[in-house]
Amino acid sequence: MAEGENENIIPINIEEEMRGAYIDYSMSVIVSRALPDVRDGMKPVHRRILFGMQELGVLHNKPHKKSARIVGEVLGKYHPHGDSAVYDTMVRMAQPWSLRYQLVDGQGNFGSIDGDNPAAMRYTEARLKRIAEEMLVDINKDTVDYQFNFDDSLKEPVVLPAKVPALLLNGASGIAVGMATNMAPHNLGEVISGIIAYIENREITIPELMEYVIAPDFPTGGIIYGYNGVKAAFETGRGRIVMRGKANIETKDGGNKEMIVITEIPYLVNKASMVEKTAQLINEKKIDGISAIRDESDRSGMRIVYELKRDAIPSVILNNLYKHTQLQTSFSVNNVALVKGRPYTLNLKDLIVHYVDHRHEVVIRRTQYELKEAEKRAHILQGYLIALDHLDEVISLIRNSADPETARNGLIERFDLSEIQARAILDMRLQRLTGMEREKIIQEYKEIMALIEELKEILENEDKRMEIIKTELTEMKDRYADDRRTEIEHNAEDFSYEDMIPNEEVIITVSHQGYVKRTALTEYRTQGRGGVGSRGVSTKEDDFTEYLFTASTHNYLLIFTDQGKLFWLKAYAIPEGNKTSKGRPIQNLINIQSDDRIRSIIQVNDLNDADYINNHFLVMVTKKGVIKKTTLEQYSRPRTNGIIALNIREDDQLVNVKMTNGDQHIVIAAKSGRAIHFPETAVRPMGRTATGVKAITLTGQDDFVIGMVCASEDTATLLVVSENGYGKRSYLNEYRITNRGGKGVKAMNVTDKTGALVAIKEVTDADDLMIINKSGIIIRISMDTLRIMGRATQGVRLIKVGDSDQISSVEKITIEEVEEIEDIESSEASDSPDASDTANEAPETPGDEPND
Repeated sequence: MAEGENENIIPINIEEEMRGAYIDYSMSVIVSRALPDVRDGMKPVHRRILFGMQELGVLHNKPHKKSARIVGEVLGKYHPHGDSAVYDTMVRMAQPWSLRYQLVDGQGNFGSIDGDNPAAMRYTEARLKRIAEEMLVDINKDTVDYQFNFDDSLKEPVVLPAKVPALLLNGASGIAVGMATNMAPHNLGEVISGIIAYIENREITIPELMEYVIAPDFPTGGIIYGYNGVKAAFETGRGRIVMRGKANIETKDGGNKEMIVITEIPYLVNKASMVEKTAQLINEKKIDGISAIRDESDRSGMRIVYELKRDAIPSVILNNLYKHTQLQTSFSVNNVALVKGRPYTLNLKDLIVHYVDHRHEVVIRRTQYELKEAEKRAHILQGYLIALDHLDEVISLIRNSADPETARNGLIERFDLSEIQARAILDMRLQRLTGMEREKIIQEYKEIMALIEELKEILENEDKRMEIIKTELTEMKDRYADDRRTEIEHNAEDFSYEDMIPNEEVIITVSHQGYVKRTALTEYRTQGRGGVGSRGVSTKEDDFTEYLFTASTHNYLLIFTDQGKLFWLKAYAIPEGNKTSKGRPIQNLINIQSDDRIRSIIQVNDLNDADYINNHFLVMVTKKGVIKKTTLEQYSRPRTNGIIALNIREDDQLVNVKMTNGDQHIVIAAKSGRAIHFPETAVRPMGRTATGVKAITLTGQDDFVIGMVCASEDTATLLVVSENGYGKRSYLNEYRITNRGGKGVKAMNVTDKTGALVAIKEVTDADDLMIINKSGIIIRISMDTLRIMGRATQGVRLIKVGDSDQISSVEKITIEEVEEIEDIESSEASDSPDASDTANEAPETPGDEPND
């Protein structure tokens, strides 16, 4: 390489060059592509399309022109980008589901809300909408600045005069470099009312403005669900607005079947993909209760039909649709716009202030232009009047002049006219010299002078300018305002997953190995006492149903474990299963240790009610006979990892927990068949981490506490059940009150035939009893079939227990009305001699009641 060839190569730092180039690129994207101008709400491409269409003459009252012609005009003159960028933008401006107030009147296929593509630009036609022309009104009156186009051959407007506040009306969205904008559309009538309110009171606050501009108003209608997001967006320029489709519940087939009918969907949601996703969720069993989906939308409007199964609850399915599909979605407001070429996040008042400032400038510049034009005209009219006052002399001067130049100079010198006036007199037609025309000139001069006076007054008086802005906005409101499309549900912030779950009684089953599930109460049918029962949960050979709890799906469950820990869980959070399903491991739901097991579940309606939680207590009893009482308030703050509810000694474990009102009867029963009865007041309230005090003295090494009852009055009846299926009901007052810590009295005459005591419950005739064997057999019997008998009797057989089987759990179910549906199998079993004998078996009474 010859020396000197590299003399023009300048070495530079590539990092600095890339930094500078990227900053230039990002600023170009921010200012010239992605963000709207706060004054007219337009990005350059929108502005160029509207301006190009006006220049082409495709106004609202003129015939449509081919879209390709319009795109070519904009592309060739103003917008140096791809033709698809221009056409796609123009298409969106013509779609009624995309813009709240369309700016382009399209003819042909401009796409659909299902996401169908528009026809090619050579097939479609377009023209301006009338409201778009309002954006361009007075653009030729020097109201806005112009700039050169990309090749400096033409000039284009920097901003449009914008007689309507397009940024608030149609919103905007765009992604720049390092920032983005997402602005919601609003109702024209509301926005103009808000702007007028601001003009009348510049100190108006945003909450006061929100009395006029209530909320965004989306082109597809729907419902704004909750108002906090709207409030945040108006006050700060950022907020998350939850949108819902509009749904109605209709009936068909004479009211036998119900349907959910969607007539409006959230803004920017693709209807076809929403329906497709819903169908997919139904196939995956994530949404249940829908038998068919149809899209019945047509020219008259949208109509998506979800046919429901006969036993489905419409409100629950609708809420599941809101949760799992785009029938509920959110619009994240981010009001970023260009103010004097720089991006700012703007609240509602900022947007209105900048728009009014822009219109104020437009009115000033328009008035200045009109004043200049009026003064030009007045100057010419003054020349006419001078000529008419000296008509003969003027005619003579013109007639005697050799050429127009001489005549013009003669007029200027003789009558002290300007060159413009002299030229106008020479150009005047002879018919203007008639008497009538002369009167017209005099009248026009008076009018033009009055106009000049008025225009000068406007320029000198800001209040007058503001009145003009108000008048023009009121005119726009009268011409284009329409009703709100989007409804508002103000008090919807409390919506939660609970709203999607029916509030119903369920049975929660926990197996010996920690599998848990919830089952609808209706899955279990009431059977006769002494029946063989129906098949319950399918378990592994070494597993069996150990506990069974009834709960309401919306209630909090306070879950206590063997080791004295407490976990909180909503009942609906437990997976649903049928009567024979195994369920899911409890470790999947709460952070319970592998060597710990659920011991008791308390359901609580509300942990936020101070009066409730301070006047209710949790009473706990352990296997070794230790009792503790603590206020519910100390357990009212849920923690994910649980808390220590009771300090338990190494060789002990929690047996039972009950919620009380502080003034109840406590009965604690042991495996040996003895029970102690003392008032709750005998146990003082203790702290959450306390160990407790002695409740009962056990009779031997093998004896332990099997359960506890907290009854409100001594006329209650207690049910005790033994492991071989025997049980009996006795009045609570038969259990005499003793001191806490004693041995208690006999609760059941325990024999080899009955087996050890396994359960003690407080029951009424309105209760049902659910008995579960270790083998998985379940029987449900009504308590009104079990008569009340003496405390120390052996009782009657409640359930047949096989030779190698035993009762594992007993739970009562409180319901107001129980319809007895006898299982066929149970009925057949009851008709057999053995079952009949068992069902009618008299209680075995050992004669004299043993001494306590």
